[in-house]
Parts: sequence; C-alpha cells; structure tokens
Amino acid sequence: MAAFIQITDTHIVPEGQLAYGKSDTAAALRSAIKTVNDILPRLDRVECAILTGDLTDFGTLAEYARLNAMLADLDLPCLAIPGNHDVREAMRAAFAGEAWMPTSGPIQWSRDFGDFTVIGLDTLVEGSHHGQICDTGLAFLDRTLASLNGQVAIVATHHPWMPSGVVAMDANNLRNGDALMARLEAYPGPARMTSGHIHRTMTTQIGRVTCQIAPAPCHAVALDHRADNVNSLMMEPGGVTLWQWRTTPQPCLVSGVIPVGAFAGPWPFYG
Repeated sequence: MAAFIQITDTHIVPEGQLAYGKSDTAAALRSAIKTVNDILPRLDRVECAILTGDLTDFGTLAEYARLNAMLADLDLPCLAIPGNHDVREAMRAAFAGEAWMPTSGPIQWSRDFGDFTVIGLDTLVEGSHHGQICDTGLAFLDRTLASLNGQVAIVATHHPWMPSGVVAMDANNLRNGDALMARLEAYPGPARMTSGHIHRTMTTQIGRVTCQIAPAPCHAVALDHRADNVNSLMMEPGGVTLWQWRTTPQPCLVSGVIPVGAFAGPWPFYG
C-alpha cells in the first residue's frame, strides 16, 4: 500500500535568523524530520516526501543549501514544487541532481505510486505573492491526466484554490484555479488537490474534487476572518501530512495529519 509524506512551508532562513523575527523554522523542520523518521517503522510503505512550496523564505542559494543539509537526515527521498517565497532558478540549482527536476521552465513533475499518481504543478509568479499556473503548466497537466487512464490523481500546488476565510491570504491564492478545477471535473477518474500556503489544515469539496490544505511544521497563519485583519502568524503546533492508499473495505486514498514533536506513549489501552 503506497504512501507519501507531505511537508509544506518550511520557510528556511539563513543561519542564525528567525522567520519574521519570531519563528525558528530550522528547528521546526529538524523536529519534523525526527518525527517522520521515528514513525516510519510503524507505517506501511512510505515511498517519499513531497514538499509543496515555500521551501525557503528568501530563495537564496545559502537557504537552499541549509535546507538540503537538513533534508539529508530524512529517511526518505524528496520531490518539491516552488511557492511564492522560492526563486525558481536557485531552487533548480539546489535540486539539479534530482531526476524529477526539469532543466528549464516550470518546476513540475508527476510521480506514479501504482494506485495513484501525484502531479506537482508550479504556481510561482516571481515577485508576487499570488499563484498562477502558466500555459505550459496547464498543457503539462492536460498531457499527464490524459495518460493516466482514469487512475486516481492528486494535483499538488503551493497555492490553494479553496478559500480559507483569512482575507489577506485568500487574496493571494491561485488566481486561475478555475482552469485547474475544470480539468479535474472533466477527468474520468477520482481527483484530489492538495496545497500549502495557509500553514494550517483545511478541507473542502469543490464539485467532485476534494481539496485540502496541509499544515506547516513551523508557524501557522492566524485564523482571523475579520475583513480588517492584519495578516499574522501564530506559534501553533506544527504538522506534516501522511497520504496512504488503503484497500479495505474498498480501495481509497486516506490523508491525515501527524503532529510534529515528541509525545508520551504509545501504551496499550488495556495492560
């Protein structure tokens, strides 16, 4: 039963700095890596980790080098797509040795897990906070979906299409998500979408497509629905997301959050 771990919004900053002067994102990622490594022996086969953008805070080569040094301790191979805090060519250089990294253009790829396929799409508009899938990305999506023959498809993006209710964040969501949704609605098989950007867990159904947002290992975007809210962060508990294929009582794709950190237990319910 194939599975992967989704890690999003790691926001790695230069050594000795805190993101936004508050968040120790490096410590949060190290804790997430330890959490994943510790739980892997208790899980069904997990093939890889997928990083859904905002890998770094400023997109510098030094930040990507620091990120890669930490990811070397993760007991899984990684694939990644960029977010609005990334810089495409610096990210391409940092992951140049990876088979999934294209040599030019949008950073997009597909990964076949047997029972399902993940399609990673590049939504980065450099210099802007909002997301957009370019024409090349939509064409890649069309070709990939056409090749799947109705297999379960998960589209991974950094920017979500679903609303969070946080006004300032929703203003910088995926601007052409309707084009993506039209394709997933027309796809003959089951389709899902997973994203980052909001740093907290959310799920909805848009038409026949289940959409969700994954939590970050570090800080969360403050949950504040007031129209005049100043976009803010909260030091809430972090998390990563486990995606797994289950076969009983019928074949299905299951996702759930794994809290980041060390916790007491496990103990048998009855000794």
